[in-house]
Amino acid sequence: MFNSFEFDAPRFFGFLLGFVIGTTFHEFMHAYSALRLGDTTAQREGRVTLNPASHFDPLGFGLGVLLALGIGFIAWGRPVPVNPYALRFGRRGMSIVAVAGPISNLVFAAVLAPLYKFSEGRISSEASTVLYYMIAINLALFAFNPIPIPPLDGFNILSGILPNAWVPIMQPIYRYSIPILLTCVFFLPVIGNQLQIPLNPIQQALLPVISLLQHVLLGGGGLF
Repeated sequence: MFNSFEFDAPRFFGFLLGFVIGTTFHEFMHAYSALRLGDTTAQREGRVTLNPASHFDPLGFGLGVLLALGIGFIAWGRPVPVNPYALRFGRRGMSIVAVAGPISNLVFAAVLAPLYKFSEGRISSEASTVLYYMIAINLALFAFNPIPIPPLDGFNILSGILPNAWVPIMQPIYRYSIPILLTCVFFLPVIGNQLQIPLNPIQQALLPVISLLQHVLLGGGGLF
């Protein structure tokens, strides 16, 4: 099983560097937007910063290393604490805080894209590959986090824009957030592999979005 494993250094470092920078921007924007909307919780905990150490989560980073090696399925930064009752605009404010994170990943990828295209043929292929996968992981973060299942940002975005009548229906789902997420990103694909049928709803939802974004920013085929 392990004899066939080949370590791809540019891919590994591109994914990992993109993940660390991307999650730093992502969590910073959650904290900054919450502060701008009146909640000082993240500020009091020192989270309104671009210091990666402040957004470091040991387990999430460890899984990010596995993801960079091509054998992981999910990773994360340290979640930013937000008090929705302190935010202006109530639930709408929470949706603004939630969407700020994924948007930062798209912006970061968009900033890197011209650099990557300009650098082709001007820098080593290894360095170019690092840039390529830094863009890849941030497009994946942008596409993945808005999925409307807890505890992803998309659930808070959806909760903030739905009518008030949906609040008592949506909130209890939080209690089952981790089992729901693990089922979607891990258990269903494993079952699908055993049954030899396509059973990966997250991948099926993400790949068209990522491919479209990659085509717009870079042109060409798929990122992965």
